[in-house]
Amino acid sequence: MKIGVVKEIKEEEYRVALTPAGASALIDRGHAVLVERGAGFGSGFADEEYHDVGAIICGTAQAWNTDMVMKVKEPMESEYAYLGGQIVFTYFHLAGVVGSLTETLLARGTTAIAYETLEDEAGRLPLLAPMSAVAGNMATLMGSYYLAGFNHGKGVQLGCILGSCHGKVVVIGDGVVGQHAARVADSMGASVFLAGRKPEREPQLKKKISDKIHFFLSTPDRIGRHLKEADLVIGAVLRHGAKAPHVVTEQMVKSMQPGSVVVDVSIDQGGCIETSRPTSHIAPVYERFGVIHYCVTNMPGAYPRTATIALTTATLRYAMRLADQGLAVLQDDEGFKKAVNICQGYVTCRPVAEGLDLIDRYRDVSALIG
Repeated sequence: MKIGVVKEIKEEEYRVALTPAGASALIDRGHAVLVERGAGFGSGFADEEYHDVGAIICGTAQAWNTDMVMKVKEPMESEYAYLGGQIVFTYFHLAGVVGSLTETLLARGTTAIAYETLEDEAGRLPLLAPMSAVAGNMATLMGSYYLAGFNHGKGVQLGCILGSCHGKVVVIGDGVVGQHAARVADSMGASVFLAGRKPEREPQLKKKISDKIHFFLSTPDRIGRHLKEADLVIGAVLRHGAKAPHVVTEQMVKSMQPGSVVVDVSIDQGGCIETSRPTSHIAPVYERFGVIHYCVTNMPGAYPRTATIALTTATLRYAMRLADQGLAVLQDDEGFKKAVNICQGYVTCRPVAEGLDLIDRYRDVSALIG
């Protein structure tokens, strides 16, 4: 198979879908890897490193004109012209993407295989997990930074000062993002309140994170009470493939103290905070009702070296299987099958179809690939 690795063009996105070591592993299996010139620069990987393992360094059009294109983020509008009948393996987050991407994928006959909806044998999301971990770590750090007075924050430092702890952090969602965010906040010395939907998980979460965290049931009234006293709120809600629900309402945000910060890590899937809107690394924040909102849609892109290595470690085994067997690999792997969001002009992920009101364009992927 010919595999293309294209340069990311999303604003301030420096990750790349494949490291030189990953390219080498695919080449060793007999596949051709075409890497767009400069694709790895932002992550610290020179063209020569790819060339030295046998990859072909090429232009944009050549990298796209392959059997399978590996990316990090969804195709941008200027890349739509390159879409055709190839497989595109990347983060799509279609349920949270506003615009014509889904319609273009459908019209062009592209097979869109999404990292974020691929499941393993236990129903976990192994390709979303590494970036969720990076984003979770980052959420607390960014929140702490924007709490500073010179950022118009309320001037509360998250941390322990001579034995006295400062700052209340409320994390909504106890998955990978939430656990990493809570762990960082706890290690800084803040008081951490973690909202989850299953109270029986509390002992496990305290064992994994810290016995000092305060677990509470994620209900509107309890979230609302905690937000009134919160310095930092981190939204970490996930529904597999679907648009995130608004668990923090506009009224809750209005009740927060001026200079508080919210970080909506769910923004890729539409956001779980009603007052959120997508931002970028160039202009990461805005204020609403006196509350600072950080809603960057590609948070892990801020740490491209770490994120790229973690991403390739997770995706490579699946990329190998796709390269070796093509779509036939999906026939006996229900978890992998769930990664197919668009195929043969149909939406094949029900949560995406429902979220975009395209249920009439939905087909089960099993009926399409046999």
